[in-house]
Amino acid sequence: MTTFLIALAVLALIFVLMSVKIVHQGHRYTIERFGKFVRVAEPGLNLVTPFVYRVGRKINVMEQVVDIPGQEIITKDNAMVAVDGVVFFQVLDAAKAAYEVSDLYSAIMALSTTNLRTVMGSMDLDETLSKRDEINARLLAVVDHATEAWGVKITRVELKDIRPPQDISNAMARQMKAEREKRAAILEAEGLRAAAILEAEGEKQSKILAAEGMKEAAFREAEARERSAEAEANATKSVSQAIEGGNTQAINYFIAQKYVEALGKFATSPNAKTILFPVEATQLIGTLGGIGELARSVIGPDATATPAVTTRVPTVKDAQ
Repeated sequence: MTTFLIALAVLALIFVLMSVKIVHQGHRYTIERFGKFVRVAEPGLNLVTPFVYRVGRKINVMEQVVDIPGQEIITKDNAMVAVDGVVFFQVLDAAKAAYEVSDLYSAIMALSTTNLRTVMGSMDLDETLSKRDEINARLLAVVDHATEAWGVKITRVELKDIRPPQDISNAMARQMKAEREKRAAILEAEGLRAAAILEAEGEKQSKILAAEGMKEAAFREAEARERSAEAEANATKSVSQAIEGGNTQAINYFIAQKYVEALGKFATSPNAKTILFPVEATQLIGTLGGIGELARSVIGPDATATPAVTTRVPTVKDAQ
């Protein structure tokens, strides 16, 4: 009897242990009854009656990644490129992921590979190299729509590398170099053009300023000549009025002033070593005498007498 109770207790303990199922976070277990799906076990402690119920599939519901193996794809313009990438996905429905597809990972990889060939095969080589985001978006839309029936959500599709053939790479490098040289030549030409324009503008402004300066100088010179002419006219008018009034000393003063100015110019000339007067000495004495009479008439009879003027007739030695 004791042995039977002990055996019964052991069997009960084994039954309880077989009934307890612990599901870890990030996973889902499918529960089957006699091979038929019944429910999905959530994370935590779950009781499953042994021999009648059992765990069917253990599904990982965390975001996972599948590598797309490197493959060669022919583009629309018959260029061969090598491509590899990755696909990120997450299981949203554990039951569908367990029973709607036999091998989820292989199915996603095959689906991504075939659609990658389809998408890139419809594009030119330049488009495949420059429109990587567009390729990712188109591939994501196609694969996500196809895996929706499997309870899977495709979160991202990324192309890791696109490798064109070596000869095409060399041609692209030469093309890029030529394009950069072209841009450099254009920039240099534009710089020279801008410098020439600025230089021409500077010369134009310089000539304008020079012309304005000459204009202003001419205006000032003309104004000075006009004022000198006015002063000369006023002086001449005053002398004329004095002569009309019967005062002959004014004309003598006027002529003597011009003589003195002319002689002063001869005396200050750097090339004049000897001065030959083209007039008679008596005329100069008469003129100077007229100046003296004019001075006495203005200053008075007690003024200092006019100093004697000694005249000297030029000789042949002086001319030498």
